[in-house]
Amino acid sequence: MTDQQRKEFDLEKHGVQSTGKATAMMTELRLDVAGLSDIGLKRSNNEDSFGYDLDANIFVVCDGMGGLAAGEVASNAAVELTLRTYRELCCQEMDPEKRLDAAIGNANNAVWNMAQQDRALRGMGTTLVAACILHNRLLIGNVGDSRAYFLRDGDCVQITEDHSYAAEQMRRGGSGLSARLQQVITRAVGVDAAVKADFFVVNLQSGDTVLLTTDGLTRYANADKLAQEIYAHPNLEETCRGLIAIAHAGGAEDNVTCLLLRVR
Repeated sequence: MTDQQRKEFDLEKHGVQSTGKATAMMTELRLDVAGLSDIGLKRSNNEDSFGYDLDANIFVVCDGMGGLAAGEVASNAAVELTLRTYRELCCQEMDPEKRLDAAIGNANNAVWNMAQQDRALRGMGTTLVAACILHNRLLIGNVGDSRAYFLRDGDCVQITEDHSYAAEQMRRGGSGLSARLQQVITRAVGVDAAVKADFFVVNLQSGDTVLLTTDGLTRYANADKLAQEIYAHPNLEETCRGLIAIAHAGGAEDNVTCLLLRVR
């Protein structure tokens, strides 16, 4: 989805707000969850990872990068540390954004330190997109180009903004990048000693759906195509299989991961 399409979509009408404008609601919502990760058609290993904790209501998708198995190590570690840290901080009186920021920061420290201590892991890192739910409030945090999409009333909008060279050039009005440059990300977990995540808030209601996914899917499907597939199936596991099939039909040159949350 282009920036212009994002502007034309009425974000506040659909409950998407900046973190400073969110108002927590106290009614508990029930959630259905399904996720699927696929190696794709070209790769020899899967460097994507995902995980969630239903007690803490946190959901994470990562896309690792690095030589040999380093990307897999980075994404697995980031998912595990983000979930664990967020869960441990749930017992403290803490703003959810600060809690998620601390969890992502702890994951970044872990991946960074692993790479510094093992020469074979040098240069590894991972994207990260996470969703946390507290009452009716959804908090999204992201680093890199793994994305969160929000679906309501037949619409689908990309909540997150990619931290990639291609996305930054498009925001500046540039175009015509080589295929190699289109894959370059400008922010990732574990590549530096510190990382800055972006955060977004959605006030949820019954019927809303959230998709967390890696670029192994989004390079083959825009928001409209994602919406068509997601709204076509009431069963989330079937929907995940359908999304993976879209990537396969396009060639699936990368690993493909999707994690779906549906409010009811």
